[in-house]
Amino acid sequence: MSRLLIQNGRVIDPANNLDQVTNIYISDGKIFAVGDACEGFQADQTIEATGHYVIPGIVDICARLREPGLEYKADIASETVAATSAGITTLCIPPDTDPVIDEPAVVELIHRKVKNAGHANVVALGALTLGLKGEYLSEMAALKTAGCVGLSNARSPVHNTLVISRAFEYAATHNMTVFIEANDPWLSNKGCAHEGPVSTRLGLPPIPYSAETASIAHYLELITDTNVRAHFCRLSCARSVEMINQAKTMGLNVTADVSAHQLHLTEMDISSFNSQCHVIPPLRNQRDRDALRTGISHNILSAICSDHQPHEIDAKQAPFPATEPGISALETLLPLTLRLVNDGQMNLTTAISKLTKEPAEILGINRGTLSQNAAADICIINPATEWTLDANSLISQGRNTPFHGWNFTGKVSQTLIDGKVIYSAN
Repeated sequence: MSRLLIQNGRVIDPANNLDQVTNIYISDGKIFAVGDACEGFQADQTIEATGHYVIPGIVDICARLREPGLEYKADIASETVAATSAGITTLCIPPDTDPVIDEPAVVELIHRKVKNAGHANVVALGALTLGLKGEYLSEMAALKTAGCVGLSNARSPVHNTLVISRAFEYAATHNMTVFIEANDPWLSNKGCAHEGPVSTRLGLPPIPYSAETASIAHYLELITDTNVRAHFCRLSCARSVEMINQAKTMGLNVTADVSAHQLHLTEMDISSFNSQCHVIPPLRNQRDRDALRTGISHNILSAICSDHQPHEIDAKQAPFPATEPGISALETLLPLTLRLVNDGQMNLTTAISKLTKEPAEILGINRGTLSQNAAADICIINPATEWTLDANSLISQGRNTPFHGWNFTGKVSQTLIDGKVIYSAN
């Protein structure tokens, strides 16, 4: 058995309420012990982590890796390498690949490509309906057996409410979480920017708050009726946070996440037609951004994700409404979260919890923890490293980021998966 010692790091493990300078002992790919001394443990390799944070590997609850189907944008191999360079050890992909993840063969294809890549772990959401067409239910039991950790229709609408209700009932029967991207397609009406003074001034097709909030209200009623476990993905506005808080107070089994860029950018960032800030849901106003921050710091929202969507250069070089939405975001997930900590918006333990423990719990996977016998997925961070993001130096195949030139403090020095050093900055 290979044995590894990480010594003298500040170990932060929200799953075990741990935050202290101590050692981690790893044996045969699993956490053997955490503490100042482990009698009789002989390490084959020692990592000196003095002055560093040592946290569980980051679990990114939403990342589109573009494979299968859009390999000209990126692929599993390139994006899992980018993920581990950013401390992300587990990625969850939505089902809107090509082919859609609506049968076990597609899940097996993805798992095979992940194994061949040999970097980050990848789990998948299965399609809620066949082909994401919203007409017939998918074979949920077969998808679960194949390894899907939840179900989603991504951003494809289901027009028939009876189909949604029956899908929720079926998912509840199989104890599967439904992941919901709340959007009323008639209200969003192919818009590309928040309905407000900026979109009006720029003449951009608007997306009102109600496109999100009316959809959330609709789904909450069905969740109440079916008692399904549900997770709302990538919220964008203050009213949505209020609605999730009310639902939790009522005892509904719901959680929600927010993408890291929504915690920093606002509609003002598109004022020069900056297509790198074209995202769906759109960037809202400062009040919404602050409400999302409050939702995270007050535990109303359970996770921060990258919402990674790498694109080729041409995808962002058309007039704003014609560009493709999304950010290449794996390599900014941790820096943007640490920036909130450094700015006093949340404490460090909460921030780490939203990247590790809580997304792992939502996905129902045994990751995001440094508990004994857990997989030794670990991220080691130098919190003192100051650096500037250069979009051209991103490891991801996508260079589409609005954070080019931003200054950050805190950088990943090493990433371990199953006790093996997969990435090292040195």
